[in-house]
Amino acid sequence: MFFPKPAKPTFKSYICPPQQEDFVQEPFNTKLEPVLLPGEIVVNEVNFVRKCISSDTTKHDLWGKLLCTNFKISFITEDPTPLQKFHLQNFLLGEHDIPLTCIEQLVTVNDTKRKQKVLSSNQKLKFNPTELIIYCKDFRIIRFRFDEAGPESAKKVCLALAHYTQPTDIQLLFGFEYVGKLYSNPACKTNGVDPGGGGGGYFQTSLFETYSDWDREIKRTGASDWRVSAVNKGYMMSICLPEYFVVPSSLADQDLKIFSQQFVGRRVPVWCWNYTNGSALVRMANWKEEFQQNKKIDQRICHAITRSHPQRNDVYRLLLDKTLPNIQEIQAAFVKLKQLCVNEPYEETEEKWLSSLESTRWLEYIRSILKISVEAAVMLDSKRSVLLQEEEGRDLTCVIASLVQVMMDAHFRTIIGFQSLIQKEWIMAGYRFLDRCNHLSKSDKEESPVFLLFLDCVWQLLEQYPAAFEFTETYLTVLYDSTWIPLFGTFLFNSPYHRVRQIIDFAMNKNIQCGDEKGLKFPSVWEWSLQFSAKDQRLFNNPLYIGKKESYIPNGSASIKSSKRNKKNYSSTLRGMPSVLKNGIIGDQESYPRRNSLVLKVKPDLAQQNDSSLSDIERYIRDWFSKPVDLHGVILPQLFGTHIKLWKLCYVRWNPEAQINSGGSVTAFQKASLLADEIQMLQRRLRESQRSPYMQAISPELESRKMYFRADEQTRSPGNLEILSSSFPFSPVGNLCRRSILGTPLSKFLSGAKIWLSTETLANDD
Repeated sequence: MFFPKPAKPTFKSYICPPQQEDFVQEPFNTKLEPVLLPGEIVVNEVNFVRKCISSDTTKHDLWGKLLCTNFKISFITEDPTPLQKFHLQNFLLGEHDIPLTCIEQLVTVNDTKRKQKVLSSNQKLKFNPTELIIYCKDFRIIRFRFDEAGPESAKKVCLALAHYTQPTDIQLLFGFEYVGKLYSNPACKTNGVDPGGGGGGYFQTSLFETYSDWDREIKRTGASDWRVSAVNKGYMMSICLPEYFVVPSSLADQDLKIFSQQFVGRRVPVWCWNYTNGSALVRMANWKEEFQQNKKIDQRICHAITRSHPQRNDVYRLLLDKTLPNIQEIQAAFVKLKQLCVNEPYEETEEKWLSSLESTRWLEYIRSILKISVEAAVMLDSKRSVLLQEEEGRDLTCVIASLVQVMMDAHFRTIIGFQSLIQKEWIMAGYRFLDRCNHLSKSDKEESPVFLLFLDCVWQLLEQYPAAFEFTETYLTVLYDSTWIPLFGTFLFNSPYHRVRQIIDFAMNKNIQCGDEKGLKFPSVWEWSLQFSAKDQRLFNNPLYIGKKESYIPNGSASIKSSKRNKKNYSSTLRGMPSVLKNGIIGDQESYPRRNSLVLKVKPDLAQQNDSSLSDIERYIRDWFSKPVDLHGVILPQLFGTHIKLWKLCYVRWNPEAQINSGGSVTAFQKASLLADEIQMLQRRLRESQRSPYMQAISPELESRKMYFRADEQTRSPGNLEILSSSFPFSPVGNLCRRSILGTPLSKFLSGAKIWLSTETLANDD
């Protein structure tokens, strides 16, 4: 039997219906499937979950499915995120995904029973949660509601999250499952890229895993009196050092074996870098207590470093343990900074925000790190080799050695050079990424954001000398975020030996055949094509960068010549200095602190002091700032309180209250990008006009363009400016919701917590 179709309505209303402030979208029954990587499995899931988007209303909340995998927390929804104008897409993570290693803490709440609990592994949950609050290590706070979800399903997914966010063994991290799946099924690819290879300059980045990499760096820097040693081949001498490192030519391998027994971790003095005048930067661990009185070997080592200098000048020693904060003090400052930027509402801290920021001591530690780095750079430029000494020689020596090279070598201010620098001074030098990032949540005493402190110091230099760096602050921020993705072998291990040992054990346990390779090869973080599209990678390119083409130095070639200052390299307008600076010297207007300034005046103006009252380093700095800066030579940071700033894009990007729509430094970045792209297009057309017809026929129509914002696209779509904000290219929508819990603001609900949430401060009312 057929029924007639209902008649179509003929009346059309032009009156808009009244808006409902607290309208909540009904959950849907559509089947949602996650996008999984090779080796990724779904552990538990719950439907009809609501993700909180706004802090004052529920009408923007999203309905979907919450999943826990062995890699991430994933929220799947068919609805687009409201109020969001731009989102930086990561191929490995969805818009609402969080890597398990990025989770700091999980808090469950029950509204009816007025209970809350910090979840930890192997603990029971005696109430059905109605809300889950996720605190992330990258300063995000994510909130989910289970009002319409099954109570038992919500409890199971919360317990699964608590279990998988706190693994007890490194081989339980997802990177091992991912690599094991790729080797057991070679046909697997991620984003069309074979395992172990990718774009983003990966093949040009020196990994310093081979003899030739170190030999090439020696030739690049002109360190003629230094040699590559293979005494640690197979890690027979020290498990904290790489297999290959550089030592003075006058020291034999047999001497190094004898000397190593007297150093902490058997970390003998190793070469980092050579300046153009022949001065060397060297790092070492402290002597063991029973050998601290033995001065003979110390004298022999210093003598060998002196002999490697062209002018045989004495070695300048910097004892970092006595001049810089330790890792516990750095961690304490970081926790206070996180409390200020995340937990405390701005309406309560606005008037005292600067003083609260000062009390964290985070900026103070940045200034002290930069000050010691400047001291080392001055001594190197004064034709003296510098020896950095620390307890284990694998924490603050990484920071100082890297910053000195960034200040003095323009190669390390390029993207490829900076990545090679991290490989050389952090990865191969044995920085303990696994412990310092606390991937296993074993001991909070080992956790410390030393690598973030280094990136913050680099950002300070970038802020003061924007034309001297090829990369942007977006690149630095994304690099920091990548430390929380347990897929890359770059930030997963404590040392090269630790990586080799774990890979061999995993391959044997899983019976994986590596073929002709020495072991399983983890993806490198420098394979940026695994995470971002070619267009999004253009956000890494700095439009203000004034670079020069550097010829690649193959193995066995002659050393490069030192770059001399010339007028075309001078830049006194792009140094990022305030207008009160006169010839690079801070003026009287800056001598006195502003109201609510971070620090008081440190010392009188150097320009107004007599030479007799200045130290050699202060005199050098005064003379250096009195000249135009060479963007291809040495750059030194201003260390007065007004020049050391808070890295807002990294620390407050997820906070909607701190966001400036259509404002912030990104507006200048966008204008500079358009100008740089237009100049590149004009240069391309000029080159095409000078080519022969045959060359024009075989040449590509468009050369590779480096800028994200393009002049021709802006002409066609001027509305692109709407996506800009001070958080660009990140979006704070759906993050850091301080909506009230049980009628109480979240900050008040957590009052009494030490800084971040902890099991000691939140009662487990079971």
